[in-house]
Amino acid sequence: MEGQYEDVRLGANKYRERQPIGTAAQTQDDKDYKEPPAAPLFEPGELSSWSFYRAGIAEFVATFLFLYITVLTVMGVAKSSHKCSTVGFQGIAWAFGGMIFALVYCTAGISGGHINPAVTFGLLLARKLSLTRAVFYMIMQCLGAICGAAVVKIFQKTQYERLGGGANTISSGYSTTSGLGAEIVGTFVLVYTVFSATDAKRNARDSHVPVSRITILAPLPIGFAVFVVHLATIPITGTGINPARSLGAALMYNKDQAWDDHWIFWVGPLIGAALAALYHQIVIRAIPFKSK
Repeated sequence: MEGQYEDVRLGANKYRERQPIGTAAQTQDDKDYKEPPAAPLFEPGELSSWSFYRAGIAEFVATFLFLYITVLTVMGVAKSSHKCSTVGFQGIAWAFGGMIFALVYCTAGISGGHINPAVTFGLLLARKLSLTRAVFYMIMQCLGAICGAAVVKIFQKTQYERLGGGANTISSGYSTTSGLGAEIVGTFVLVYTVFSATDAKRNARDSHVPVSRITILAPLPIGFAVFVVHLATIPITGTGINPARSLGAALMYNKDQAWDDHWIFWVGPLIGAALAALYHQIVIRAIPFKSK
């Protein structure tokens, strides 16, 4: 009977990530940093914990909201032939970056605030979460993205199909290689920022920073990274750097042009995330070279 209310008593995720994203990574009481143990590939206890499923639901809802707002913004810009009469590329970049900032802030303490299969993949490679949790997160993120784009299409079907539905494509004048490169580097910037902004080791160095400010410090650079990457790559690919975002928009738009180069928006982000994870763990943190 005691175990039945375990999650409620703890008020947290019993089977949480070893080094969660967002504000949760900055709230340890111990100022003397100790390297957290690597997450196991499979942790059976997770599947019987409500907090595991609660985290997945949080990822679903966050990605749903992310797609709904950002797809509407992209469509609003595409609707006008004169970009000066809309928010333009800068407005699109702000919408994506601003939503990531807000959603990471809201969900960091529940799921870690990934909202992106590439981020989840990078953290999996760094052994920050189990394979079970990573796969579950990716599924929920993709479902949330599909539902978010679907709601936009349901309410504005004619406009959705006419304006492209926010689907990612390689812009005219750019090659497949250019698009792939943009996705790899753009995702590297994002995932590297995630690792750096949520590094629990900062707790020891920044222990003098008030908690109220710490809660903002992690989501802010992550959202800003998304913003600047969009400024750079919207003209090339429309900016994917998030396979769930690309899948949701492509599936709802469902035209040949959305699927022709769709593989780029999976391969590019996953490569970029893997490179960022390796760079942070091996070069920046030098974890493989630390003595035990």
